[in-house]
Amino acid sequence: MDVSFPKTFKNFVTFTDGWSKTTMAALWKIARSHHKPRRVTVSSLFPPPPLPRPPPPRWNPNLSPSPFTAPFNSNHGFSVQLLPPCSLALGQFAFYSSNGAAERSDEGGVEEKRKKELAVSWIDLYLPEGLRRYARVARLDKPIGTWLLAWPCMWSITLAAAPGSLPDIKMLMLFGCGAMLLRGAGCTINDILDRDIDRKVERTKQRPIASGLLTPFQGLTFLGLQLFLGVGILLQLNNYRWVFRILGASSLLLVFTYPLMKRLTFWPQAYLGLTFNWGALLGWSAVRTSLDPAIVLPLYASGVFWTLVYDTIYAHQDKEDDVLVGVKSTALRFGDSTKEWLTGFGMACITCLGICGYNANLGWPYFPLLAGASSHLWWQIYTVDLSDRADLNRKFVSNTWFGAIIFGATVLGRLTS
Repeated sequence: MDVSFPKTFKNFVTFTDGWSKTTMAALWKIARSHHKPRRVTVSSLFPPPPLPRPPPPRWNPNLSPSPFTAPFNSNHGFSVQLLPPCSLALGQFAFYSSNGAAERSDEGGVEEKRKKELAVSWIDLYLPEGLRRYARVARLDKPIGTWLLAWPCMWSITLAAAPGSLPDIKMLMLFGCGAMLLRGAGCTINDILDRDIDRKVERTKQRPIASGLLTPFQGLTFLGLQLFLGVGILLQLNNYRWVFRILGASSLLLVFTYPLMKRLTFWPQAYLGLTFNWGALLGWSAVRTSLDPAIVLPLYASGVFWTLVYDTIYAHQDKEDDVLVGVKSTALRFGDSTKEWLTGFGMACITCLGICGYNANLGWPYFPLLAGASSHLWWQIYTVDLSDRADLNRKFVSNTWFGAIIFGATVLGRLTS
């Protein structure tokens, strides 16, 4: 077979080594088949600028499925997470791995670490290690309970002040300290009696007595110390009037028996209302040395209804565990009708506060602020998500502001009366 070769190719090939012209022709065709001449174009002479680099890969576990979320290209091992339209306008994309279990576990570890860092309170930063267990038993790192116990006392002390006068600052401070001690004592009793139940509930299993950091005997010793300090505060009030002494002793009976109510009735929150708002009777009697039923009874009733609102919200955090453990609460009693019940309690609370202010001859600023407090209560009831523990806790803690609004309304009403 006669085959012609390029001159340059013949210079490098000799035929004396046994290669045939047919073999060399085949090699030449293979070489020509892989040779593609380059086309010169304008785009090759002036290439476009490089595209902007996409943001680094990330995975957002908090994004819930939505119309703007559509994974695709999963057969290549990745997906594209589309953000809402406002982000699309900026050309932002969030890439995450569809099979990155390690990345998700790393994110979870970081999240857990962040939660633990946020959980560090002033107790861990400033108290000696030996005292931290006792401070946690008394819930000193969670002042919301002290505020909820102190506000009815402060309302009552302000109502008992003379017309046009501010409340007695000394009384407010003594009752504030007493509220902190009595709340701590109540929490200690509750932890001692409920230690077996607390171990079975996710939210309470790390409490000092339930977890074994404190023994029941140590808890009882700490309880005795708190009660001793509380009696010292009571002895400074009102020259030992008989009314005040009877009311003070009765409050201890309520505090000691409250932890048992969740075993006996679906209404432990109502019993807590009787306990937490006893200061509405004590505050008035400490200033006036007597009781005025037309004022203190509506005030006391309003506090009980208020407690039914916020503690029912609080009880919804543990409703699943309560069913397993076998304890009772208004959250379980009301079930899907909780918001209807809370609406009724809220209306009763505001009505009783209005009657109390009218009977006490408070000035006009009291009533607009009472309307503002009722709006806050309405916001709690109608926006709370009864299946979201975080939201339940936020709404519960927000009751500090309800108490503050009523206190401010009472102060301004008394000053203008």
